[in-house]
Amino acid sequence: MEIEKMHFDGQIWRPPYEASSQLLQVTAGCTYHKCKFCSLYHGTKFRLSPVSEVESDLKIIHEYQPKARRVFLTGANPFALSYNRLLDLGLLIRKYLPYCETIGTFSRIADIKSKSVEELKNLRHLKFDSISIGTESGDDETLSRMNKGNTAADILEQCRKLEEANIRYNLVYLTGLAGKGKGQQNAIHTAEIFNQLHPFTINFVSLTVFPESELYQEIQEGKFIEASERERLLELRTFISALSIRTTLLGNTVSNTIPFVGMIPDDKVRILNELDATIRQSTEIELKQYRNGIRSL
Repeated sequence: MEIEKMHFDGQIWRPPYEASSQLLQVTAGCTYHKCKFCSLYHGTKFRLSPVSEVESDLKIIHEYQPKARRVFLTGANPFALSYNRLLDLGLLIRKYLPYCETIGTFSRIADIKSKSVEELKNLRHLKFDSISIGTESGDDETLSRMNKGNTAADILEQCRKLEEANIRYNLVYLTGLAGKGKGQQNAIHTAEIFNQLHPFTINFVSLTVFPESELYQEIQEGKFIEASERERLLELRTFISALSIRTTLLGNTVSNTIPFVGMIPDDKVRILNELDATIRQSTEIELKQYRNGIRSL
């Protein structure tokens, strides 16, 4: 596909599991842009893509992939768009890609809050499904510390609305986000929240702080102390051990010092054994070198 003809602003981000999806920009940047740890959209001002741009890009996708089965809407949180705007987008995608079975996107918890269950059901009817939600944590202290803009109770309330609307969703857990000495608390509290839900997948990322983020400045000032790599692995182990739901775990992003993928409860023992082996065999220096290498990418 001739991507250079399509409208993409800045760096394009998508989950690893969306590798085969057709990417379509409907927003650029983030509507919130206040999470202390995030610098993904630094320097990118939020904007809505004009309908003319979206339609132009859909024509290109139709030309090269007329039977595309899945479309992923790019931008930090396109689900923040109004219900009516998303409805129009769904209809436009149906017009140009009639074989499309599902439409995915990124979302914040707050983006779901503005939509009723009935509206969510209508969006599901238009193929919106498998929404990727940047939860990062289910621990209220961590959520507040990082200025996420939602509570653990909000996560439960909004994800249950998606479940009622039959929209699958993917959650994110960010190890190291609570800082030094607080990983176990974060793991236990987040598992307690996630165990009350039915996520399609749980995606694992490990905190990597870049200079453009507010958190980087707090680290320089001594206001936040990063968790060691070993502490992050122990946090991850505690979290997975505490999970009692059936879901898929995806730990295959570059930020993880040990990549893993598996179903739970089926693969729980195997994953925990792999984590234990890494904890035993890897030194903090080796793991830290890997983290520093990511920062230089």
